[in-house]
Amino acid sequence: MCELTNNYETTNYENMIRRKNTKKHKGFTIVELSVALGISAMIAITVVWLIIDGLRYSDIIFGQLQTQNDGRKVLQQVVDVVRKAEESSIGGYPLAEAGDYELIVYANVDDDSLRERVRFWLDGTTLKKGVIKPSGSPLSYSGAEQTVEIAHSVVNFEESEPVFLYYDEDYTGTEAALVQPIDEVDARMIRVRLELEEDPTESPVPLEVESAAMIRNLKGN
Repeated sequence: MCELTNNYETTNYENMIRRKNTKKHKGFTIVELSVALGISAMIAITVVWLIIDGLRYSDIIFGQLQTQNDGRKVLQQVVDVVRKAEESSIGGYPLAEAGDYELIVYANVDDDSLRERVRFWLDGTTLKKGVIKPSGSPLSYSGAEQTVEIAHSVVNFEESEPVFLYYDEDYTGTEAALVQPIDEVDARMIRVRLELEEDPTESPVPLEVESAAMIRNLKGN
């Protein structure tokens, strides 16, 4: 009888311990699951944020590269015209205007034998190009100017940076640009510099592109 009682008590004790362990095991599982879900959610949010931020950064970089490429194409247009500058069809000096934000030269930019009056100027944040063909008898440059926009988001005005810089015949690569106002006959090389910023909220600083060209067909002073 005593032995049966002891076995019964032992069995009850083991069952009680087993139930306690079971309760403890269930409690830890819920906590662990909650922690695991929380960590997983944090990791998922972080990954999504990194992906979104990475895509945004990639868009900014791509936009800057595209802007830089477009800027270089614009510079090439200006440089090509500067290199062709020569005496106008009515005897005018090749360089007609040498301003910080406006440049006027005479150059043959089409397939005829006449030299057009070509003007580049910054209008707000837009760089424009205007061409006047000489016409009439006698020839004159009084006709309508054909204008096109060749660059946008140019912030040289805002940055107080000239678009056009001029250098004399003594320029070797280190001398400073001529100081405005300058005499057009002193200029031998023109540097074109564009400060480009499509979206000031996205890029920390404007993107700068520049190029330079010698005016090949100028008369000596």
